[in-house]
Amino acid sequence: MLINHNKIILILISLSVTGFAENEKDYTQSIPGTKEKIEMVFIPGGKFIMGSPKSERGHFGDEGPQHQVEISPFWMGKFEITWDLYELFVAREIDSKRPQQVEGEEVYIDVEGVSGATQPYTDMSFGMGVEGYPAVCMTQLAAVKFCEWLSAMTGNFYRLPTEAEWEYACRAGTKTAYSFGDDPADLDIYGWHQGNSGGAYHKVGQKNPNPWGLYDMHGNVSEWTLDQYDPTLYNQRKMKTANNPLQKPTKTYPRVVRGGAWSDKAYRLRSATRRPSSKKWKKRDPQIPKSLWWHTDAPFVGFRVVRPVTKPTPEEQKTYWN
Repeated sequence: MLINHNKIILILISLSVTGFAENEKDYTQSIPGTKEKIEMVFIPGGKFIMGSPKSERGHFGDEGPQHQVEISPFWMGKFEITWDLYELFVAREIDSKRPQQVEGEEVYIDVEGVSGATQPYTDMSFGMGVEGYPAVCMTQLAAVKFCEWLSAMTGNFYRLPTEAEWEYACRAGTKTAYSFGDDPADLDIYGWHQGNSGGAYHKVGQKNPNPWGLYDMHGNVSEWTLDQYDPTLYNQRKMKTANNPLQKPTKTYPRVVRGGAWSDKAYRLRSATRRPSSKKWKKRDPQIPKSLWWHTDAPFVGFRVVRPVTKPTPEEQKTYWN
């Protein structure tokens, strides 16, 4: 029997395209009143094994026991939020350029009612670069309020990722120590770390992406998540599948950052590595009281944004922003 290979290929392409709904595709979010954009990558929902085995090189005790987690679909920023974007939030000069009718239909809040970060008392880039470079030194509160501000400006709902969403997106379907395999010798191709960064962060997107098209998930800067840090948390999840877990914060410290940074050794950049925030990140802040918005001693921490496919209720939106 003769097989029409071209016809088979066309059928397969058609199936792959129709497998996603119209809203389950990558898109670009414009920022009203500017030329700035945020590229968003669609992350399909699914189950994965969170954490790392004791046998993994560099394993820490807070990464176990491994357990199954189910994640709903969402979009995630292709890149870490840059100073170009973050300074728009700090300056707040474009708030007046928000159109009366925004494109999105998920959020209906007054941008003037969103709390804004204070201007830092010193250059928080510490001379490492601004244009195209990841924003750093902000507190988790500041990152959360950026998300609220971005939501008000665009009409689409944005927030920080949960710790589980972050690891799920970083792994991108892999089970190895890194999204590219187990050998840290290959890390130079995918991330900036202590061994190749030259003692500074770099422009976003300079290294290879992970299998789902996300850049700098390993290194460059660590990234804020929504969760409270609990070193024994995984013990509570080992008996059943955790569905979209979030360890809701009850105190300011410690919260979870993920991904490792330009200042970290390679094992700190693994997909499962967790890091708690610390009061020491404000040690050199001379202000009394110390700033709610800036971590003077954390030039290794930034963030990226996510947008869930399922729109939260207005009440749920507020919990993510507060």
